[in-house]
Amino acid sequence: MARVKKEKRNRLRSKFRFSIFNDTSHEEIFVFRANGLMTLVSIAMSVILIVGLVTMLISFTPLREFIPGYPNAQTRRAIVQNALKADSLEQAIKMWDFHLSNIQRIVTGQEPLKPENIAKGSLTADSVLTANLSAPISKEDSLLREEVMRQEQFNLGAGKRKIEQIEGLHFFPPVKGVVSNGFNMATNHPFIDIAAQANSVVSAILDGTVVMSAWTEETGYTIQIQHENDLISIYKHNSKLLKKSGEKVKAGTAISLVGSTGALSSGYHLHFELWYKGAPIDPTKYIKF
Repeated sequence: MARVKKEKRNRLRSKFRFSIFNDTSHEEIFVFRANGLMTLVSIAMSVILIVGLVTMLISFTPLREFIPGYPNAQTRRAIVQNALKADSLEQAIKMWDFHLSNIQRIVTGQEPLKPENIAKGSLTADSVLTANLSAPISKEDSLLREEVMRQEQFNLGAGKRKIEQIEGLHFFPPVKGVVSNGFNMATNHPFIDIAAQANSVVSAILDGTVVMSAWTEETGYTIQIQHENDLISIYKHNSKLLKKSGEKVKAGTAISLVGSTGALSSGYHLHFELWYKGAPIDPTKYIKF
């Protein structure tokens, strides 16, 4: 055993010579001399160097895209874009839940929530609606509801009075301009378009509370105001919004500027909608433009 070990040590210490000769002239062109241990070390270092160079070549050059399963530049770009779109959709859903919650709170006589409530994460339309429906009804409130229902049951002129309530209001014109496209339910155009100069001031038609002030892909900068008498006014395609959700405004207050934002806009104008009890009505019957 000792003899075998001694022979191995002698073999590592033995010197080797590696030469390259010209086959025709027998001239020595290249000579490499080293002992056995030095040869092993040289081979190991060469392998490590080659592995390092190949790794760097694959990691920092486009060659890595030829590795099976590695995404190319287009795929990585699509992944980033999809992530951004998903985040935008999530934010849009939160905003719509917030606006719906504010409308429900205003209808039930509660104070609208502030935009800071969106960041809390616990605000959803279902939670607010459930809270409103689960609120206890007092005995006086129940008696009042029964009395109102009993009176309205035999009141044939109730619908007429509702129209008179709208006509009796003093509406402030939303913008100075010309109605370029009128209200027409038959052509699926339940609103009016008012042509006006760019950045003209858009005003609130009545006192109310802003329940929506945000950007949408189709209608651009949009603002929506809840008024008394179950009226809602909507202003779209603005170039800039001057009021935020939850703010109270007076009739004639500047709320935005005329623009042409959104995919559905074809020029500078104000897209104006007026809703009464959940149904669109013709604004030109109540507002002088």
